[in-house]
Amino acid sequence: MENQRKPHRKDRYDGYYLQNQDAMHVIMPYLMPNRTDNEAVMKETVDMTAVLEYLDKKNADNPRYKYTMMHVIMAAIAKAIYLRPKMNYFIADYKMYERKDISFSFVAKNQMSDHAGETLLIFRLDRESQVSPVEQIHDFVCGEVFKVRSENKSNGTTDLLNVFEKIPGWVLKLVIKTLTRMNDKGRLPKFVRPFDPYASTVFLSNLGSIKLTADYHHLANWGTNSIFVIIGELGNKAFYDNDGNVTVKKALDLGITVDERIADGYYFSKTIRLVRHFLANPQLLDEPVYAPFDME
Repeated sequence: MENQRKPHRKDRYDGYYLQNQDAMHVIMPYLMPNRTDNEAVMKETVDMTAVLEYLDKKNADNPRYKYTMMHVIMAAIAKAIYLRPKMNYFIADYKMYERKDISFSFVAKNQMSDHAGETLLIFRLDRESQVSPVEQIHDFVCGEVFKVRSENKSNGTTDLLNVFEKIPGWVLKLVIKTLTRMNDKGRLPKFVRPFDPYASTVFLSNLGSIKLTADYHHLANWGTNSIFVIIGELGNKAFYDNDGNVTVKKALDLGITVDERIADGYYFSKTIRLVRHFLANPQLLDEPVYAPFDME
């Protein structure tokens, strides 16, 4: 369950100020203050055999909205971040914070066509819930995507962008400049806060769903987002054992871009290993996010 922590005068509405950082992490934001100057890029090829078997069982009763690889991958990342809290750190105004929620932003197309619009969606994990991360993500994604595609309804993020789009360019430039400074200071207006996709833990793009392959997407200096994940297309990939024997398995690539200032390479490596473990044992994602498990 959630730990109680004492408030600090430097806390933000979206993050807890982190005290007693080592000298390197204190100085780095001053040396390289822009998030886009601190991108560490990783590519992981993930065996999806266990996930595909898991999905076959989950979808055996033909639910109205099927469980997908994206739901499982999001759940695996969410649980890993819950257990590896540094992955939920961000830097703002030269200071390190721990985000108060675990959240994902992603884009849903209204229809699969060239002229269809796009809607930005933001999912926030309920870490106290007894509902598993897979169920939480499945229900949210299916509900929101249904609204977008079937009922042709927009959401708060899209509505807010539509308002900004109507502002004259010279005024919009001043508005964005002011909002950027307010955001850096943790004073973003309340009507903007819930709808900012760049204030999420992970910005995720499921390129595999549109048959597109890419290994990298940049971070953004706006907001507080420290992780961008690209889900590639499922296909046959070769895996080698210690003796050099090859086995062809269904797999996909994850392209991961992180702000390297939030942790070190060893911490990133152990986090990715944990994601791999959950994707190899997806039944663990059917338990509440806080449920203990054995790491083999």
